Amino acid sequence: MSVDALGRLCELLKVQGGLTDECHVSISEQVTIFLIILAHHKKNRTLQVRFYRSGETISRYFNKVLSSVIRVQSLLFAKADPVLDDCIDPRWKWFKGCLGALDGTYTDVTVSEEDKSRYRTRKDKISTNVLGVCNRDMNFVYVLSGWEGSASDSRVFKDAISRRNNLKIPIGNYYLIDAGYTNCKGFLAPYRQTRYHIQEWANGRNAPRNFREYFNKKHSSARNVIERCFGLLKKRWAILRSPCFYKIKTQNKIIIACCLLQNFIRLTMDSDPEEDMPVEEEHMPIGEEYNAAAQVQDGTIDSVEGSNEWTIWRDNLANEMYNEWRNSRIN
Repeated sequence: MSVDALGRLCELLKVQGGLTDECHVSISEQVTIFLIILAHHKKNRTLQVRFYRSGETISRYFNKVLSSVIRVQSLLFAKADPVLDDCIDPRWKWFKGCLGALDGTYTDVTVSEEDKSRYRTRKDKISTNVLGVCNRDMNFVYVLSGWEGSASDSRVFKDAISRRNNLKIPIGNYYLIDAGYTNCKGFLAPYRQTRYHIQEWANGRNAPRNFREYFNKKHSSARNVIERCFGLLKKRWAILRSPCFYKIKTQNKIIIACCLLQNFIRLTMDSDPEEDMPVEEEHMPIGEEYNAAAQVQDGTIDSVEGSNEWTIWRDNLANEMYNEWRNSRIN
């Protein structure tokens, strides 16, 4: 984060987040302590030596800044704008009305012994199951966490749609999802049992043989935005790369703070210093329940139900994409 961005963050947290200077600890020092812990996963004792503060002081201001960041989440979560009819971006132009992409992942957490069985995943890790949504600009729009690692992706997905402070999808728009979720109105999934991942199309090998394969190829290319978003998140914030020893409620708040701060950096800096650097291929951890005050809105999707109408619409779109691509090769 640049010095200018740090100054803007301090001002935002002061004006909108209720953060205040203390008699011996300025807002900039409080925020700096907080960012160092997130970015480098430094322990309390290390910060005591660096800032000449007691352990209690470091802990108090960490939690104070954390609460302030969560307080401004309604300002930092991004807006999702649909793909327009005149879009020329080859990755997105076929997905008119698309708002972005959605996916789920796990992030390792520390919980009490009695809770470990609920948080244990199929890979025997203690994690929370997280759902994240981003727009085409790789900014987080919605994040839901708090579900145990043993909870299925579909269960978390349905909760995100049906809860009071739910993910809002206007009728007529949709997000790209992977084949693990239900293909239904508002959520466009690829064809199952058909080649999909980007690696399978690398270097122009194995050209699509039918409209389903070509649709999956374009779908994978666009939906990859959420995986890149996850990758940048974990690369930037070291505290997400291994479990920390805060209470589980605080761990969830830390993860959402990382998402919000990533949005802030990308919105306030001319370029993201991390974006052009290589990231790990695996899904990266994110999460926390979205607690902004929710308002009931008309004209939004509030259920997850497959339909023949939606399936036919996908088939028509896939055929149209494939036919244009095939004709362009002939010409």
